[in-house]
Amino acid sequence: MRWLVTGGTGLLGRALAAALAGAGHEVRAPGSRELDIRSRGAVRDAVAGFRPDIVVNSAAWTAVDDAEAAEPAAHAVNALGAEHVAMAAASAGARFVQVSTDYVFDGRAASPYPEDAPLAPLGAYGRTKAAGERLARAAHPGALVVRTAWLYGGDAGFPALVRRLAARHPELSMVADQVGQPSWAPEVADGILRLVEAGAPAGVHHATASGAASRVELARAVLELDGEDPDRVRPVGSEAFPTPAPRPAYSVLGHGSWAAAGIPPLRDWREALAEAMVESPEQEAGRA
Repeated sequence: MRWLVTGGTGLLGRALAAALAGAGHEVRAPGSRELDIRSRGAVRDAVAGFRPDIVVNSAAWTAVDDAEAAEPAAHAVNALGAEHVAMAAASAGARFVQVSTDYVFDGRAASPYPEDAPLAPLGAYGRTKAAGERLARAAHPGALVVRTAWLYGGDAGFPALVRRLAARHPELSMVADQVGQPSWAPEVADGILRLVEAGAPAGVHHATASGAASRVELARAVLELDGEDPDRVRPVGSEAFPTPAPRPAYSVLGHGSWAAAGIPPLRDWREALAEAMVESPEQEAGRA
C-alpha cells in the first residue's frame, strides 16, 4: 500500500516512515520544506501525483508557547493545513488520518478522557488543533483522528531533557501536578499502522501509552533506568515553571475505541520507556 505522511521530518513523521517501510509499505514522507500544508494547491498536487491509499497528516505547529502570540500562524498550519490534507485525501479516495493532541482538553478531569469527551482547550495551540479536528472530519467523513500526548523519542521529548539536566545538575526540580501518558513515538507510529490495518472505524482514537505518570514519576523512572538515584528529583508545583501557554493538569486519555476495533492499545508507559532508553536514535528509527 502507498502511504503519504506529511510532516515527515518531525518526531512522529520519522517514526511513521520507518514503521511503514519496515512493514513493506511504499511511503513518501515530505517535511514542511518540501510540502507546506498551508498551500492547498501544493497539497492537492502532492496527493494527486503520488496517488496514496492512505494519507496521514502529522505536520503541525507544535511550538505550544509561541502559539499564544502567533495564533493565526498556528491556525494556518494546525487547522487550515489539516483541512487541505483532508480535502486532498478525500478527492483521491484515500483513507485519512489526522494526528491530534491531548491539548484539546482542559485537564480538569479526574478520570481518563473518553474519545467523545467535549473539547475545551486552554490555549492557542489546543484551540488550533481542535479546529483542525473539526475541519478535517468535515472535509473527509471517513477520517480517523488520532490523539497522542507527551510524545518522546531519541533526543527529543521529556526523557531526553531529564537526561541532559541530570548530567549537569545534582538535583532536578520537576512538576508533580501534571499527569499524562508518556508515549514513545515508535509505539504511536505502530499504533496508527495497526488501527488502519484493522479497519478501525472513522472517528476519534487515542494513541497514548497505557497507565499514567506525573512529570516527577517520569523523571524518576528515567534516572532509575540509567542507574541513577531517583531521589535527585524534587517535586514542585507548576507555578515554579510559569509558561505563556497553560498546560492541562490531567492529560490521561481513554482507550475505549481500541477494544471496539478488536485490537490491544499501546503498552504501559514504563515498559515502553525501558525499551526506548536503551536504544540510540538510529536504532529507534530502524525499530519503528
